[in-house]
Amino acid sequence: QLQLVESGGGLVQPGGSLRLSCAASGFTLSYYYIGWFRQAPGKEREGVSCISSSGGRTNYRASVKGRFTISRDNAKNSVYLQMNSLKPEDTGIYYCAKLSGYGLGLSLVDQWGQGTQVTVSS
Repeated sequence: QLQLVESGGGLVQPGGSLRLSCAASGFTLSYYYIGWFRQAPGKEREGVSCISSSGGRTNYRASVKGRFTISRDNAKNSVYLQMNSLKPEDTGIYYCAKLSGYGLGLSLVDQWGQGTQVTVSS
């Protein structure tokens, strides 16, 4: 019954914004490092952002720095990814994941969510 469920994906125009949510069930999400990953069609999955258990530390891949913000709300057992100034290159399926450590490497992932589609297109 340990699950991560993403929501908030959709179609947005370049320059627009979208907020993704990751809700946990079966465990307390705030105890763990959480990451966001994405996968474009035909491409390998890549780390986008991660956040420490306290929320005091965050990390982003270079291509999204200054545009994306990761945050968490312990009361809602959720983690969010606010995406601003979206570009077509941001298109892909976005996954949240429980991590064994702080970082953007796939090897850190303990559990994946099911993913939510983000499409940036005019």
